[in-house]
Amino acid sequence: MSEQVSRKLPCRRLSRRSVLQSSVVLLSAPFVAKATAAFGQEKLAGSGQVVVCSYGGSFVENLRKYVSDPFTRATGIVVVDVTADNAEPQIKAMREAGRFDWDVAICNAFFPAYAELQQAGAFLPIDYSLWDDETFEGVPDSARLADGVLAYQSATVLAYDERAFPKGGPKSWADFWNIKEFPGPRGLGVYNSVGSLVAALIADGVARKDVWPLTDDKVDRALKKLDQIKPHVSKWWAAGGEPIQLLINGEYALTSAPDGRTLAAIKKGMPLRMVWDDAAIVDNYWTILRGGPNSTNAQKFISFVNRTGVAAAFTQATGYPGPNINQLKYLPAEMLPLININPENAAKTVRPDYPWWFAKRPDGKTNADHIQERWLAWRAG
Repeated sequence: MSEQVSRKLPCRRLSRRSVLQSSVVLLSAPFVAKATAAFGQEKLAGSGQVVVCSYGGSFVENLRKYVSDPFTRATGIVVVDVTADNAEPQIKAMREAGRFDWDVAICNAFFPAYAELQQAGAFLPIDYSLWDDETFEGVPDSARLADGVLAYQSATVLAYDERAFPKGGPKSWADFWNIKEFPGPRGLGVYNSVGSLVAALIADGVARKDVWPLTDDKVDRALKKLDQIKPHVSKWWAAGGEPIQLLINGEYALTSAPDGRTLAAIKKGMPLRMVWDDAAIVDNYWTILRGGPNSTNAQKFISFVNRTGVAAAFTQATGYPGPNINQLKYLPAEMLPLININPENAAKTVRPDYPWWFAKRPDGKTNADHIQERWLAWRAG
């Protein structure tokens, strides 16, 4: 992974009480625009456009309403949306062609293509001089890389339908494996190999601090544990919204699921619950493409999206919180137990070992490739 960036600033920490007592109403786009206009005019004002690649559907719609349009009002810079399920292959294609159509893109830190691009110098250094002090203090050192900023974390949580467990639902991955006390059809992700392996190891008694690295002996142990639950997986979900819909339809009683999708359903009043204990975290980064046509505007966009008020709006709109911990004081109190940057939830999660994940084995394959091959073989067996 890229080196992290820090600078000396006075630190203002949120207390647990101040976080849990926050009860600010939902932010609106006009509120964000007012809160950021002065700073935008001072340091981020500009002209022209910036091309931002993110995900489609409601994600880009909410990004536009709560981030992109306020950014344009505050700075005068127009945001052009492009979408892709995975940005990395298209970035590689642009580099090979020597023509760059994008300025900013979200990249998944688990994808080998992201590591390859990073090592090849595909991303520009982030200009942290454009950040205000509150933003810089609120975004942890670990989220501020030299050539990228954490856009959001996503977590694979245990989610369940509370209607299926009127006397109380599961509280751990061990409960997920407990068919007797928590009966009902299960769900796991067909492509979510890491989330499933982590869950299996935790259910088999491995402490979260000992899960990584996923060495061969641990993978053996995880797959053996997964053999026990495999007959009870009624359907292997493929897309992020699928496990939530299957829970709502009653086709699942409990399942692994993305935290943001689960949060969105709960906010809509669906009778679902999520368990944060030993949720597997994945990082996704804002990057600025070297060679992009509007790099100066891209730097301003990255600064804007991480500002505290904008970060809070982004979190409420998408369900996936950016890293700025200062946003917690602007979020509704009822939302705090549902997001992964709440310190109480974050302390329970399992973080990956990215350097090990991308390291090469004696046979020349990366650990990522090796585990993916083992996962596919197990699924086919």
